[in-house]
Amino acid sequence: MSTPLTAAEIKAALATLPGWADERDALAKSFKFGSFREAMSFMVRVSYEAEAMDHHPDWSNVYNRVAIRLNTHDAGGKVTAKDVELAKRIQKISWVG
Repeated sequence: MSTPLTAAEIKAALATLPGWADERDALAKSFKFGSFREAMSFMVRVSYEAEAMDHHPDWSNVYNRVAIRLNTHDAGGKVTAKDVELAKRIQKISWVG
C-alpha cells in the first residue's frame, strides 16, 4: 500500500509543477491544445508513461481540452509520490504548459 503525502509535501511538490493544483485529494490540471488531434496525441503519449509506471490517471477529453486528476487508489484515494512522479512526467511531455 502506498503512503499518502502530507499537506506540506504536496505543497512542496506543487511548487515544481506549474499549473497543477491540489483539488479534493488529487493533483489536477487542465490542458488546452490547438486541436483535437493535438489533445489526443498528448493523451496517447501520457498513456505510455502511465502504463510504464502502472499508475493510470483519471482524465477526460473534450475537443482540444484534457483534464487530468491524479491520486492513488491503494492509498485511499490520496496523493502519493507516484502521483507527483507521473505529474512531472506529464509536464515534460506537454507543449502547452
